[in-house]
Amino acid sequence: MKLEINGAPARSEDLAGAFGYGHFTAMQVRDGKVRGLDVHLRRLVTSTRRMFGSDLDTDAVREYVRQAVRGEGALSVRVLIFSRAMDWSDPGAPAAPDVLVRTGPPQEHEMTPLRLRSVRYERVLPEVKHVGTFGLLHHAREAKLAGYDDALFIDYDGRVSEASIWNVGFLDGGTVVWPQAPVLDGITQQLVRRGLERNGIPQEIRDVRPADLPEFDAMFLTNSESVGWPVASVDDVELSYAPETGRILAEAYDSNPWDEI
Repeated sequence: MKLEINGAPARSEDLAGAFGYGHFTAMQVRDGKVRGLDVHLRRLVTSTRRMFGSDLDTDAVREYVRQAVRGEGALSVRVLIFSRAMDWSDPGAPAAPDVLVRTGPPQEHEMTPLRLRSVRYERVLPEVKHVGTFGLLHHAREAKLAGYDDALFIDYDGRVSEASIWNVGFLDGGTVVWPQAPVLDGITQQLVRRGLERNGIPQEIRDVRPADLPEFDAMFLTNSESVGWPVASVDDVELSYAPETGRILAEAYDSNPWDEI
């Protein structure tokens, strides 16, 4: 693992404030390239304005990431934005952002269908990929202790929203369905949506409730490490998984080009 802040090796004293208040994006980098670079940068810019009231120099971010991945073939990369200049006595004052780049080995998985346990939960500021992960990790742990693979979140209106570190999607006939609920608009989800539109596959956003799950042809999860992880069951309800689901999602995702960082 490599950690750099603003292009320099991270020191322990630099990391003190990095994980208490900040936001990040995660990506799989191959030979200095990533899919959806524009979406990653837009996420970082928007969240920096929301959390720190300041602008982010995306050219500098790209240079920091290029430096961190130079000479490497396949990596998992996380770009985290925090601020050592944050003045908590005047939280409305713009704070200059710091950029932490963390690299590690690439993530490859055998996508064995997952068994999820539902729980009533909504993340704080769900539209931001922030570092406040206690709640989601707690519920994921509780689900695993109960014999499941992960947690599925049901919002306070009783709708399916997202899973611990995943977006949720469904296949209904030939249509891909995304749940209408407060969720993080994940990068992989956005790239799949782009690809589905490009490939002429219909999609829609609508309310999905736990009682609706058996009616779908498939339920799947997406995040930066997987395009369409099959879901086998939620609680004690066994679900279908149409074999064409993985192909449809993979073709949509793969239609997005690799961007030079």
